[in-house]
Amino acid sequence: MRERENGCWKRRDFIKGSLVGLVGLPALKSFGIPSLDSFGSEKGLGKSRTKLVLVATEDRESGVKTVLDLLGMPSAKGEDIFIKPNFNTSDPSPGSTHNDTLSALVRYLKENDIRSIKVGDRSGPEPTAQVLEKKGILDMASDMNFEVVNFSALEEKDWTPVNRSGFHWDSGFFVPRIFQDSRYIVSMCCLKTHQFGGVFTMSLKNSVGITPKKLMRELHGKRQTDMRRMIAEINTAYTPRFILMDGVDVFVDGGPMTGTKKKAGVMIAGTDRVAVDAAGLAVLKHLGSNDAIMNTPIFEQEQIVRAAELGLGVPSAERIEFVTADEKSRAMADRLKSCLAGSKVF
Repeated sequence: MRERENGCWKRRDFIKGSLVGLVGLPALKSFGIPSLDSFGSEKGLGKSRTKLVLVATEDRESGVKTVLDLLGMPSAKGEDIFIKPNFNTSDPSPGSTHNDTLSALVRYLKENDIRSIKVGDRSGPEPTAQVLEKKGILDMASDMNFEVVNFSALEEKDWTPVNRSGFHWDSGFFVPRIFQDSRYIVSMCCLKTHQFGGVFTMSLKNSVGITPKKLMRELHGKRQTDMRRMIAEINTAYTPRFILMDGVDVFVDGGPMTGTKKKAGVMIAGTDRVAVDAAGLAVLKHLGSNDAIMNTPIFEQEQIVRAAELGLGVPSAERIEFVTADEKSRAMADRLKSCLAGSKVF
């Protein structure tokens, strides 16, 4: 049985406890993370904090504009933009990125004097070309004047290896050269659970789509704890300028293609992938999710732990500050703060 406490679902045998802080946050600049004095974050009392913008809405068009206006989107003037959506399959949102969210983002970027836009991904198990066709992305690209990049169609020379000491990959992994060379990357993620060992699919796991499909055998062949760490490690290959998470509809169980869908009615944006995913997990805890979500404190999820160890984001909830612009959004942010503080099962 579950009951609510401060607006967050919990199990009756949860014992209220403090967040478990991670030891030693590596220097962020060494991983290409923007300066802590720049957009989306600030310094306070010797500890870096990151700002997450939250907008309570079910209107994707206005939600994208409002959340990015509040974020203070990094200048895109004259930039070639690369958008990484979630096109894992062609299933309706949150099985994949909603077309309305993508088109709203493209329109918003075009209002900022950008030079060009590319949208790219690698699908699976459904073939990428089929996903692009079924979702109508090629028609959208023609209508809105952006280029589509099918990572599955890239030649071997178009991939670049990534490896570092301590990775859980046998020999590292590969990412598209065009993606790694892009100066302005936007990560568009869904908000959902994942039933094949990943636990959840948000901004960190969205990066799995930048690796070749042939590596999925290794990823899924590892112990599940190692698999979740490997997901986080892919994110060292690039740094998004910002992350846009569509949480209008979410999966609280199942996923990534289909699952138990609930209406969360939220858009979240930020520059910190760990913070974005932590907020997404708080949404799932608030709505009531499966055991893998409900029984694990947010900052003890392996994707989160490993990403923070690698310097990809904040190591604790106390470093996250919500930015809102209306009472409904503020009330939702307050509920998520309670879920971020969490409780631990003993």
